[in-house]
Amino acid sequence: MKKFALIGAAGYIAPRHMKAIKETGNELSVAYDINDSVGIIDSISPSSEFFTQFERFSDHCHQLKRDPNTKIDIFSICSPNNLHHSHITAGLRLGADVICEKPLVPTEAILNDLIEVEKETGHKVYNILQLRHHDAILKLKEQIANDNRAEKYDVELTYITSRGKWYLESWKGNLNKSFGIATNIGVHFFDMLHFIFGDLVDSEVYYTGQTKAGGYLEFDKARVRWFLSIDANDLPESVKGKQPTYRSIDIEGEEIEFSNGFTDLHTISYQEILAGRGYGLEDARFSVKTVEHIRHAKDLVTDESRLHPNVKKLLTESSL
Repeated sequence: MKKFALIGAAGYIAPRHMKAIKETGNELSVAYDINDSVGIIDSISPSSEFFTQFERFSDHCHQLKRDPNTKIDIFSICSPNNLHHSHITAGLRLGADVICEKPLVPTEAILNDLIEVEKETGHKVYNILQLRHHDAILKLKEQIANDNRAEKYDVELTYITSRGKWYLESWKGNLNKSFGIATNIGVHFFDMLHFIFGDLVDSEVYYTGQTKAGGYLEFDKARVRWFLSIDANDLPESVKGKQPTYRSIDIEGEEIEFSNGFTDLHTISYQEILAGRGYGLEDARFSVKTVEHIRHAKDLVTDESRLHPNVKKLLTESSL
């Protein structure tokens, strides 16, 4: 049984990590968050220590490290995106491996620094790339791998996840903390496309805003028009009022709608990591590089066939 420490216990995604720790037969020993709305711990591990000051949390973990029977084996990081690097390196230097939520870090340079800290400490960092474990995605990857066609696939990726007004008031609406909509909600979808369609050939960005973004990615095996949004008004009429989230890959007119099947992906991710099959820093490199480029790019439209329909609509409306 592994002993876990969790950073960011009051966050949106933390309960999935707590559940994964419990369902893999391990123990949440200690948790930390600057906010104290963490009553969910009672249903997971009521004997866990909890701190709202990082210094006290870090000191406690350091004391646990002195005894092989109490030392923390793995840190789980669920904190705001801009703090991931600091919290990852703290976990490594406290003698533990680290599991971190997406986006792992904002830039390739910071990723390279983590590789150096891994070497210094002898411990490993694992990224949650949960879509690589989704049944529909695995089936699609196998299908594409077995298809020997020479032509590239024409693909539309649409991800709309409705968020209320709180989103922009929280750290997620702060570009210096979340790094923007494409990084915060899009990073694991870009990783998924790379996972299925191979290496990146070209990338263009046509629209970026507080609540949505869109562009074009070309891979070895596909040309992808993508659109991401947290605006419920962007939901297709067929799902409005029925579900708050819409995830879809359309491959030349054939839609793979994969909004379901997400419930247990964090637990599966933990099972794979604990079995020695987790995704490490090099596995995260593509998605980190891609979102870093997207944050700084704004390309002119030279080929309208590269526009996602939702992006085309936005550009048309903005020119009126």
